[in-house]
Amino acid sequence: MEAAVATESLSKLNINGDFASSLPNLHKNLHLLSPQQVELAKMLLEKGQSHLFEHWPEPGVDDGEKKAFFDQVARLNSSYPGGLASYIKIARELLADSKAGKNPFDGFTPSVPTGENLSHGDENFIKFEEAGVKEAQNAAFVLVAGGLGERLGYNGIKVALPFETITGTCFLQNYIESVLALQEASYRMTQGGQKKEIPFVIMTSDDTHARTVELLESHSYFGMKPTQVKLLKQEKVACLEDNDARLALDPQNKFRVQTKPHGHGDVHSLLYSSGLLYEWRDAGLRWVLFFPRYKWTSIQGNSSFNWSKEAIGGITKLTHTDGRSMVINVEYNQLDPLLRATGFPDGDVNCETGYSPFPGNINQLILELDAYIEELKKTGGGIKEFVNPKYKDASKTSFKSSTRLECMMQDYPKTLPPSARVGFTVMDSWLAYAPVKNNPEDAAKVPKGNPYHSATSGEMAIYRANSLILRKAGVQVDNPVNEVFNGQEVEVWPRIVWKPTWGLTFADIRSKVSGNCSITQRSTLAIKGQNIFVKDLFLDGALVIDSIDEAEVKVGGSVQNKGWILEKVDYKDTSVPEEIRIRGFRFKKIEQLEKHCSEPGKFELKA
Repeated sequence: MEAAVATESLSKLNINGDFASSLPNLHKNLHLLSPQQVELAKMLLEKGQSHLFEHWPEPGVDDGEKKAFFDQVARLNSSYPGGLASYIKIARELLADSKAGKNPFDGFTPSVPTGENLSHGDENFIKFEEAGVKEAQNAAFVLVAGGLGERLGYNGIKVALPFETITGTCFLQNYIESVLALQEASYRMTQGGQKKEIPFVIMTSDDTHARTVELLESHSYFGMKPTQVKLLKQEKVACLEDNDARLALDPQNKFRVQTKPHGHGDVHSLLYSSGLLYEWRDAGLRWVLFFPRYKWTSIQGNSSFNWSKEAIGGITKLTHTDGRSMVINVEYNQLDPLLRATGFPDGDVNCETGYSPFPGNINQLILELDAYIEELKKTGGGIKEFVNPKYKDASKTSFKSSTRLECMMQDYPKTLPPSARVGFTVMDSWLAYAPVKNNPEDAAKVPKGNPYHSATSGEMAIYRANSLILRKAGVQVDNPVNEVFNGQEVEVWPRIVWKPTWGLTFADIRSKVSGNCSITQRSTLAIKGQNIFVKDLFLDGALVIDSIDEAEVKVGGSVQNKGWILEKVDYKDTSVPEEIRIRGFRFKKIEQLEKHCSEPGKFELKA
């Protein structure tokens, strides 16, 4: 009976006797496979993957593992645009280009593109900010959150990290509260129009999905309706063991293909295959806004000034010898050699502004929904990929370890036609860019004057930005002092935080601060309420104001107390929680003035 079933399966595979004799291990096991699995086996053999079956034992031995192998292959096949056959074909082409040393920028000359520069607080900034808030109800927000915090020295998911440690608000809470504040403000600006819920999508991975769900559910989605939030989980892709794009077997399990992350470019194919883009279009939405997980001001800007040779891509106009051109992100390790090879002998150097002339890409993308759908129809959601094998030697014939194809969300414009409009907006670095990605040891090795990109510098950047914003609103804010935490010398400004409902825009903040206000460097200020108005306040210490939306609170007078001090923490001290020790400091709350308004009405706090 088994022989008859096997013969039938062989006929489906269209495998002749010669081939069957060369792969007896597969031939003997064909009767175990479903018709769909037989088709996958056929595809693998056609694509030169016969090595995957060379170790297969006789039927009756590890049959469950053999079926599990094809379950995995089916997932890898269905999650990649065009399937595994397309993945292997593209991999061979890219690996051949890599071995040959082909330059993806051959024929292109870089130049500085033209975009919109916004200076925080001026009339143009306020005009654009108002326009953005009005349009926010017609947008969907997409958070790319597939990674863990291991590089930071943190074992949890990055979005669970405290955004700042005055209130302990985590990144995900801050993002959701910002979107909800935008939703409410956008509705108020439409003067009685229909109230819309802004969709919020989170791209997760196997590493982060369950913990992201747990974080949301245990905090009641931080005030957002669960129906507003959609999680899309990205799958990993198959690893490649050689230049022929032979799929690598998992070293721990010969019945599994080794897999690794594909990159955040998967967000485009996930959105396309989920059907959400069409739902949004039917609901009248016009924009999709993408932002990455670790930048504290992600919802505020989509490009920033950057220092030359900083580890951040540069937005560049590339013009080909055939006349076509595109505006695209060029990675920091490619931009400098590209410039040197095209008539700029000094490469990427700072200009008279003190920054690189090429604006820094911070991976905040705003795409027009209709055009986005039309483009993804052509590509199936696929993004231009790259491969980065680590070769054993100069012959480039073998790898040190397996590699895989990768893709980045910011490479979306690479498939656009020349007629497509690609623009960008540049904002001040202090407002728009404060990544948190380096652990304390690596950050401490950064040359003085360059950004640390650590949990220490990330939190201090919040206090700096909020201090500067209040200065622009007319508050006298003391200059910072320099202190060293975890081996990093940082500016310590007054520790100032507020909820998005209080200060969503600069116009909001300016309307809530008046008179002669001043804040000393050693002060801590936390504003947790929408209708809190600060007038003629002198703060020298710690002040925490918390109120419900139905309460109006006026704050003024002289507030002086012993305050909160920054206590140094050694990142090697395992008695301290990870999220604190990676910062190198914690707050010691000695004395503060607190005001909690939990009832509707008008209140006054005048010290």
